[in-house]
Amino acid sequence: MIFVYHRVMTAMWRLVDSGHLPTAESAAVDEAMLESHADRAVPNTLHFYARSQPTVSLGRFQKVAEAVDVGECSRRGVALVRRCSGGRSICTDPGQLIYALVLPVSEIGGDAKASFTPICSAVARAVRTFGLDARHRPINDVEVDGRKISGSAQLRRRGSVLQHGTVLIDADIPMMEAVLKQSSPRSTDRVTTLSRLMTAPPGMAEVKAAIVEELGRSFGVGFETGSLTDIERARVVELVRTRYGREEWNLRL
Repeated sequence: MIFVYHRVMTAMWRLVDSGHLPTAESAAVDEAMLESHADRAVPNTLHFYARSQPTVSLGRFQKVAEAVDVGECSRRGVALVRRCSGGRSICTDPGQLIYALVLPVSEIGGDAKASFTPICSAVARAVRTFGLDARHRPINDVEVDGRKISGSAQLRRRGSVLQHGTVLIDADIPMMEAVLKQSSPRSTDRVTTLSRLMTAPPGMAEVKAAIVEELGRSFGVGFETGSLTDIERARVVELVRTRYGREEWNLRL
């Protein structure tokens, strides 16, 4: 399927929708896409997925003991994975939409802080289409009435950038509070979801469509649905085997 916009298009980007993915595989796909883009083997790509089980995603350089209650994760059946990008730990579950976008650094600017703006602003506009006053809060959050509904992180390699983030359609916020160790409160006073804000929240498919629409308008592009290449899929298998599926990687700090 091809998504076309009224604005003059300069390119077609690939759109991949993986539905729900196992924790290790989801982290591996993000990195495999970035590597392939840096190798100039794939076009700019927007990837949507949700995790098939509750998961704490650790920033690459975080210390496990300072970021997460491992025992509580075990008791609640929450998986742990150390992602390729930096930043703080987050807790995701099947009710949260995750997006990952790979594109050249030149298309979003060289300044790392400012480069979040075009993508986060598009996500905010997508949320606003559902009647909520969503705003990009620099550096990398989207908020509704001061409460976070989307966060993101970036990683750059050889002229390519990966920005991945969440949109909280629904989420188990008490579970987040139980498994994450935070230096300041980040509970219901800081985080919210579409299901908490709306009596009839949009489904995941509607949120995906809104994000596609707003990113297309922002960058003047269309999207063509596709799938991962054989090279990307092989790299995913390798990354799960050597990194994201191993405690030595996920719990190494």
